[in-house]
Amino acid sequence: MVFTATNNHAPQDLPAAISALKQERKAVILAHYYQDEAVQDIADFIGDSLELSRKAAATDAEVIVFCGVHFMAETAKILSPDKTVLLPDLEAGCSLADACPAEEFAAFRAEHPDHIAVSYINCSAAVKALSDLICTSSNAVDLVKQLPADRPILFAPDQNLGRWVQRQSGRQLTLWPGSCIVHETFSEQALLQLKLEHPAAEVLAHPECQQHLLDLADFIGSTSALLRQAEQSPATSFIVLTEPGILHQMRLKLPQKTFFEVPGADGCSCNACPYMRLNTLEKVWRCLDRMEPEIVMDEALRLRALAPIEKMLDMSR
Repeated sequence: MVFTATNNHAPQDLPAAISALKQERKAVILAHYYQDEAVQDIADFIGDSLELSRKAAATDAEVIVFCGVHFMAETAKILSPDKTVLLPDLEAGCSLADACPAEEFAAFRAEHPDHIAVSYINCSAAVKALSDLICTSSNAVDLVKQLPADRPILFAPDQNLGRWVQRQSGRQLTLWPGSCIVHETFSEQALLQLKLEHPAAEVLAHPECQQHLLDLADFIGSTSALLRQAEQSPATSFIVLTEPGILHQMRLKLPQKTFFEVPGADGCSCNACPYMRLNTLEKVWRCLDRMEPEIVMDEALRLRALAPIEKMLDMSR
């Protein structure tokens, strides 16, 4: 069966149309855990941003459709320069990455010339290119512990993650003052109420959350680590402090367990990342149909951004 658009309208059976185009384009579809459930369900791989980029690089796919945000698609291009990388909605940015413009970060580095610059992977390619080392929320503590004790360290762009890394590593960090809008909006009062109503529930939190919320958590880790903890823990119920898209995978993998989402500070269930949710099934189909928007990167910039990622991978072995 051939699925084609009529008068620029998307087909009725979008998953089938996407599957057909994916085969035709020799494409692989990646979906971050924070994507809408319907987008997660048509993906070839679901995971954290770096994990997805590395999986895509290892495939023989010619096209990568990255259902995530702009810096994630950039990372895929950095690791797979010979593949076509598509982002379903080019407006899918990131408040954290946007809060650290390359020009301002360069000035920040210039003010601290003796510091090692460690940047969380949630930043633009231009900021990666200005960094000495890239980290993820999974490996940040371990990497910082490996750095020379006599060298001061800059950490960007997430100050909440930076404070957590500082506490876990015992190293003093000079922090860039950025944060994720999703992880800044959780309500401490709502969390305490959920703990009161479900005293046996284990609280899982992403380290991008504010410190007063992390203090109430039973387990702190990256999105993938939170999923593993839910699988391995003897607890049967969990209160989850991160973007609620991960709950879809938790419920699929662990239908016998119960997961609670923490509301926002104003009482609404508003912690879904507005940028992540710009990607829809129709946009996935349309980007495969039109082969755009495509991530294009200057080769010199790509190589500069690749160097601190490769250093991270070398230090993580």
